[in-house]
Amino acid sequence: MGEPRTTASTCCYCGVGCGVLIDSEDGRITGVRGDPDHPANAGRLCSKGLSLAQTAQSDAGRALRPAWRPRREAPLAPVDWDTALDHVAARLADVVRRHGPDAVAFYVSGQLLTEDYYVFNKLAKGLVGTNNIDTNSRLCMSSAVTGYKLSLGADGPPTCYEDLDHADTVLIAGSNMAYAHPVLYRRLEAAREARPGTRWIVVDPRRTDTAAMADLHLPIQPGTDVALFNGMLHHLIWEGWLDPDHIAGSTEGFDAVKRMVRDTPPSVAAALCGIRERDLCQAAEWFARSPATLSLYCMGLNQSSHGTDKNLALINLHLATGQIGRAGAGPFSLTGQPNAMGGREVGGMATMLAAHRDIASQTDRAEVAAFWGVDAVSDRPGLAAVDMFQALETGKVKAIWIACTNPAHSLPDLAAVRRALRRAELVVVQEAYADTDTVAYADVLLPASSWGEKDGTVTNSERRISRVRPAVAPPGQARADWRIAAEVGRRMQALLRPGTPDLFPYRTPREIFDEHRALTRGRDLDISGLDYELLETRGPQQWPFPAGQATGLARRYADGRYATASGRARFQPVPYRPVAVATSARHPFHLTTGRLRDQWHGMSRTGRIAQAFSHAPDPTLDMHPADASRRGLADGDLVRVASRDGAMVLPLRLTEDVPPGSLFAAMHWNAQFLNSGGINEVCNAAVDDKSFQPELKHSAVRVEKAELEWRIRAAIAATDQEDTQRLRAALRPLLAPCGYAALGLRGDASRSVLTLTAAMAAPDEAWLDALAVALDMGASPDVLEYRDRGQGVRKCARWEAGRLRAFLLAGDAGHAEPLIERLLSAEPWSGSRLRVFTPEGGAPARDRTVCQCKGVPESAIAAAIARGADVAALKASLGCGTVCGSCVPELSRLCGASRMSA
Repeated sequence: MGEPRTTASTCCYCGVGCGVLIDSEDGRITGVRGDPDHPANAGRLCSKGLSLAQTAQSDAGRALRPAWRPRREAPLAPVDWDTALDHVAARLADVVRRHGPDAVAFYVSGQLLTEDYYVFNKLAKGLVGTNNIDTNSRLCMSSAVTGYKLSLGADGPPTCYEDLDHADTVLIAGSNMAYAHPVLYRRLEAAREARPGTRWIVVDPRRTDTAAMADLHLPIQPGTDVALFNGMLHHLIWEGWLDPDHIAGSTEGFDAVKRMVRDTPPSVAAALCGIRERDLCQAAEWFARSPATLSLYCMGLNQSSHGTDKNLALINLHLATGQIGRAGAGPFSLTGQPNAMGGREVGGMATMLAAHRDIASQTDRAEVAAFWGVDAVSDRPGLAAVDMFQALETGKVKAIWIACTNPAHSLPDLAAVRRALRRAELVVVQEAYADTDTVAYADVLLPASSWGEKDGTVTNSERRISRVRPAVAPPGQARADWRIAAEVGRRMQALLRPGTPDLFPYRTPREIFDEHRALTRGRDLDISGLDYELLETRGPQQWPFPAGQATGLARRYADGRYATASGRARFQPVPYRPVAVATSARHPFHLTTGRLRDQWHGMSRTGRIAQAFSHAPDPTLDMHPADASRRGLADGDLVRVASRDGAMVLPLRLTEDVPPGSLFAAMHWNAQFLNSGGINEVCNAAVDDKSFQPELKHSAVRVEKAELEWRIRAAIAATDQEDTQRLRAALRPLLAPCGYAALGLRGDASRSVLTLTAAMAAPDEAWLDALAVALDMGASPDVLEYRDRGQGVRKCARWEAGRLRAFLLAGDAGHAEPLIERLLSAEPWSGSRLRVFTPEGGAPARDRTVCQCKGVPESAIAAAIARGADVAALKASLGCGTVCGSCVPELSRLCGASRMSA
């Protein structure tokens, strides 16, 4: 038996960069706690972070050995590492020789460590000679990056987390922080409690948990953010609520912006946005006249065909009012992934070079080439994510290496992405999980290490670099991402540039970090004063941190000097432009997408545990009740949502949280859980012309009832996480033939049930036979079956060791819920088994879990509120909100709704 140990590291979810303490024993992670000494979170974690240890309980579903397809139509077969690496190197080198370096592309991830990113960037730009390396951060942060560079002169927020404590007015735009960044949201809540005069303005088409807690909610029409911010600036100019000293002494270009916003008075802007003019003017006044105004923004601004303009219009407000460069003030973009910032630092995107250098600059290219010891760095701009896959589809790009990301789920226009992956000569997928949507298209699968197994650094949203330390070794034959890239790089160098000095001599990630920091010397993100020893002894540090400095810089531009050539920030005139694909009579609804509270990205990690489904158990399409009534639709109906690019079927959920004319669907579900690739099936591939970020936040769609009357419900109790993964793998192939099908998980850490919900237009006996086999419903004394072929009804149940283990209901699925409760129960079956399909009392209503940590259902909370409980009383009596606190915004909202009703 090994000795228990605790390792300090970081979380692997959003860009907050929370510090965690990982407990491990015998090579297995046993627990995760927030690190009280980490400055990003001071011990706090959200529900996702607290569940990390549970997601690592089993290696089921992990990629454990290299694998390849000897032929495209053959299944993946295990091979040894040398064979896999030699094959990848030889195939890529062959493509370069035949078609040139730009026929190869790399698509990597904001989940990688900085050291991983650095090696991939050097492999692409230094060895292969292509700038075709991009990252899924293109889908999340590129508009914010472009906005910072155009206005302030350099990438990187000018703010820090401490500003949340000092802001008097907080503008939250396009971010449901309560779900996407719960730890920062809790810090904001604590700051408002300590300073009751603090005001929140939330800009969001939906009434989210964040918007519900706002002092002023601006439910603008999707895509009208630029009109809002220009209208606010017009009002500030008219009222004289500007900072003329900051404008005159530290900025340039204000007159052009002033002329441009003349055409957008508050009345015009409010009409475009669909809000009240007085609310727009109130927001403008609070923004300008507050002692300190902080803007927090995320995907609602970035994921747009005009995302850069939205960022620039907001930054214009800060520059005009001097709300920047001091405590509690400034534009603060919230990063969507744990190391999107680190990837940009090393130049790991198609539009930049290492250490914030520019591909278009001959001087910058020469500096990087000389440092790496290569002849040159290409001056040809690389392909950004959407363009990269379009080039793969047309044949311009022949081979692609995908690392730690899932484009077959996360990119827009998924049908085109699938065509591109099928068209490619070579698809290399480097992954920790063997069952993502993209792995299905891999010619070679390279198993990579995952959270808790990695060694290196990450940079969070406030430019703070943290050491990531491994708590356990990678399972099976999985290897560190940087090591895999370096091994292929050495082999390719021997084939393409024999006899040249080794570009990848690294034995440890420390050597890579030292090379990276040397490249930053003298740059705006200079970290020449940092090394592993300092990070390990003094903890996480913010950049810039040049050699000779005692600490990093928490807040940028405090002296009024910006990172532009002139030292002045640049106002950018950005007129309002509508969304790329407008609504019409054929596609009358605005569809927006977003996150759930307890799930993450494509659910390859969070989708392994039942608790992550307890708050939002099923995929849904959210619609306002008035829209549903006009169309004869009811809650729970299956509806077909379609755009000009694709279609899919989802259950309808009626809620007044979305305004009439708008819809919402969560981004997480994919082909591992649905009979489609997820909501991006209907998202168009329009991109911002400056940042190349796609417009995932808006699609024009229509909705109609899906004529799928034959319903099926099935469920099976899983013995452990490994059993869950095995059963899901068996059921997943059965999803595709359905008009609608979804897999889910119910239960908790002690007992979980895998559920299947499906619908077809007519009974399919062959499909039902296959489902029964997957559920082990063969002839047995422990299997009870009923059939009525004339009515298309089939019911089966299976017992094991005296307990109900599985059931299948087809054609008459109304009693599924009580049977699922029996599967979750630890009690043995009592009474006649013949009563299994006729449970007493009918089907109970689903009781959603609000507090995942304590397993507190909504019914218990509602009952306590009815007795007069407030949030404090709910915490004291039920324990909800007392662990991670992710449910506190919803508790506050439920209490507020009760007060309003009374």
